[in-house]
Amino acid sequence: MTKPVNPFELKHCVDKAMEQVRLVQESLYYRNFLDETVERRTADLLEQNARLASEINERQHQEQLTVRAMAELEKAFREKEILQSQLLQAHKLESVGQLASGIAHEINTPTQFVSSNVSFLDEAFADLSQCFKNLTEAAAEGKLTPDILRDAMTEADWEYLHDEVPKAIRQSREGLARVTSIVRAMKEFSHPGGQDAEHSDVNHLIETTVTVARNEWKYSAEVVLKLSPNLPAVPCVDGAIGQVLLNLLVNAAQAITEKLGRTPEGGKGTITITTETVGSEVLIHIADTGCGIPEEYQARIFEPFFTTKEVGKGTGQGLAIAYDVITRKHGGNLTFATVIGEGTTFTIRLPIAKGKAASSNGS
Repeated sequence: MTKPVNPFELKHCVDKAMEQVRLVQESLYYRNFLDETVERRTADLLEQNARLASEINERQHQEQLTVRAMAELEKAFREKEILQSQLLQAHKLESVGQLASGIAHEINTPTQFVSSNVSFLDEAFADLSQCFKNLTEAAAEGKLTPDILRDAMTEADWEYLHDEVPKAIRQSREGLARVTSIVRAMKEFSHPGGQDAEHSDVNHLIETTVTVARNEWKYSAEVVLKLSPNLPAVPCVDGAIGQVLLNLLVNAAQAITEKLGRTPEGGKGTITITTETVGSEVLIHIADTGCGIPEEYQARIFEPFFTTKEVGKGTGQGLAIAYDVITRKHGGNLTFATVIGEGTTFTIRLPIAKGKAASSNGS
């Protein structure tokens, strides 16, 4: 600054110095502000990072729990499938056991008939052998005459044997054919093959089941088969479908027995089994003229272990297994219509398309 001091110059210097002080103060203020902001933001970021890390850890923990739960769920599902398969097999063995006495009776009747005819044929052969021996001896001695021949044939009762022996042979063949049919049906029912769905003849499955269960229905009902001759093959597990048909057939017979047991005149009812093709499905109708299903039971008949039968006469598994087999394992449907005092019709719907039928081990 020059001397003498110029007031204006002094004022200018002071103003300039004050401005520099102000700028320094502002710089310090903004620096402090920025430091505080950075510190605050850093703290916020650290807090957010900590929170995110906690959330990530929690999510990872939840994911681990989810993976573990999914593994346990998958294991439980597999165990359920195994148990359901075992339950179906146990129910099937139970059914075979219940049918065993009836099958034995069905086989015993034609077997006894064949045995009786064989005894008759044995006696007839002995008589004819003796007749032939006598005639041979007479011929060797030159004594064979028409009278001796006639007497020998009379003694052997030739006319009777001529009529009855062919009948006995024919009846024996029919009896053996009946036994063969029963044994074949029982074999097919008990050992139907694999556990995977294959294109099957539903009509044949029905005929086999009716044959196997004959002793269960023959005393209470007449079975009428109305099977479509043009029914397409259906992808299904023969053993499982056979079990369903058996359950429904036996239930129908029992419903008729229950109804007729309350009527003085008794008599027999009718079980009508019909097959048809509707759109992309094969339908099986099993209709009985039994007692019908009471309204209070209708919503529960497919529940496991639900039964209205006396203790020891039913486990409540038949319809539950049937529903599971048709709906879950074969992608079909099982419904019913009932009228109290008139009867019940169960309808099985099975898809014809191969992709909708599942293995008996689950879908």
